[in-house]
Amino acid sequence: MTQEAPKTEPGRARALFSTADFRLLRAALTSHARQTEDREELAKINALHHRLGTYVPNAE
Repeated sequence: MTQEAPKTEPGRARALFSTADFRLLRAALTSHARQTEDREELAKINALHHRLGTYVPNAE
């Protein structure tokens, strides 16, 4: 006879970032975008800025 370990439910998922965190990240990206002259990096920054904005529509 073998005993099975009791099955446990995973804990409730928690958010990694708060709404305020998204606003701060977007502000930091805006500042960095103004300082960079690398067009490829700027395109990546703009894309990330836009994706973060989808979580906080009225961040600005």
